[in-house]
Amino acid sequence: MKNNNKQFAVIGLGRFGSSIATTLFKLGHEVLAIDMNEEQVQKISETVTHVVQADTTDENSLKALGIRNFDVVVVAIGEDIQSNVLTTLLLKELGVKYIVAKARTELHGKMLTKIGADRVVYPERDMGLRVAHNLVSTNVLEYIELSPDLSVAEITAPKILVGRSLAETNLRVKYELNVVAIKRNEALIVPPPSDEKIRTGDILILIGQSKGIQKMEELE
Repeated sequence: MKNNNKQFAVIGLGRFGSSIATTLFKLGHEVLAIDMNEEQVQKISETVTHVVQADTTDENSLKALGIRNFDVVVVAIGEDIQSNVLTTLLLKELGVKYIVAKARTELHGKMLTKIGADRVVYPERDMGLRVAHNLVSTNVLEYIELSPDLSVAEITAPKILVGRSLAETNLRVKYELNVVAIKRNEALIVPPPSDEKIRTGDILILIGQSKGIQKMEELE
């Protein structure tokens, strides 16, 4: 599972950015969180790998952070559209592999796509996507699309898996999914051992192919 660990940078630590940064960190990835506001940086310092106070509209600051070495950079700057666009543009120019940028409007989103964002997210609309998943599938509690083919989901363990160990479920081969954690009552088992037996009421935190998560939704 370690091979799947990626390095993420999250720029802008409002509610959306902080949520993404802490979720990715909990899932076992390295996360660098960046914001201009010292208070925001302090707030998240215990729940990510590294935090930095920096102005990401300054090219030299981005270079000093070694930003191009990250697998994915998320531009979650919300209020200041100018900073959001300029940061995205600089990341593209510096050769960042994969840029996810937050947009406030469709027009803003089109602009981000034009200047090189690989994926544009609309938090309000994506929230709707998660709600829709919850409505169509009673066992899906949370759903986050990281890229067109990679998602994170929290799923109540289907009855068909209860009593079987993670190794026996063979989810990685069947559905291209990794169970990165199990929530059991108040406990969080991270990472769960392969011989860990799934119990009734367990919540599986999965990362992997979106199509695999859709197949898991259909299990009883």
